[in-house]
Amino acid sequence: MKTVLITGGAQRIGAEIAKTLHDNQFNVIIHYNESEQEAKALCAKLNNRRQNSAQRIHANLASVDEINQLVGVIENIDLLVNNASVFYPTPLENCTVNDWDTIMNINLKAPFLLSKGLSKKLKQTQGCIVNIVDIHAERPLKNYAIYNISKTGIKTLTKTLAKELAPDVRVCGVSPGSILWPEQKAELEPHKKQIMLERIALKRQGSTADIAEAVLFLANANYITGEVINIDGGRTLHQ
Repeated sequence: MKTVLITGGAQRIGAEIAKTLHDNQFNVIIHYNESEQEAKALCAKLNNRRQNSAQRIHANLASVDEINQLVGVIENIDLLVNNASVFYPTPLENCTVNDWDTIMNINLKAPFLLSKGLSKKLKQTQGCIVNIVDIHAERPLKNYAIYNISKTGIKTLTKTLAKELAPDVRVCGVSPGSILWPEQKAELEPHKKQIMLERIALKRQGSTADIAEAVLFLANANYITGEVINIDGGRTLHQ
């Protein structure tokens, strides 16, 4: 039985990754920050299926101290999925240094520190890291400058760690396209959603299952490292 840590694993894409890996004989450690109730419910559901197979750990990934505490409580690990992410608009004319720190700390610094901190334990199990990137790492999204930069960084981090940690640890990435509509400050108006769908070759959104299955594939793909797979319905074909 292998063990996976999924950051931001309590809801949305992270929760689907947790369920898919659990269905495929992983014990799951679900990291959460504000989504305590969702984390509790998901752990209960998974433990009902297989006793003592899921646990939850709280940490604010903007805090280096809390990242270090998270690393310290993990006894063994086969797979790290860096999924937690912050996404909201930061138009250049009014974004702030605080916006920069918030997005970069969670989207880029935390995956780096977690990968570094858990690398020895991952080497012991010949493990794997899968980073959730974004197609906007290649094609920047207007008014999301800091987010774009953070995701470009994690794509480069993926390839860098693949070299640094080889041959003992594989490092790969998954770049989602349009999977779930953004929420809260990033919510889109209906006409903008339609414009986005028209730019996708398959003319539809993907599902969280599409991302989870890609993570599972990479977790088991023993001769793939340093690769980032686009799961975007052909969105990147649009010029």
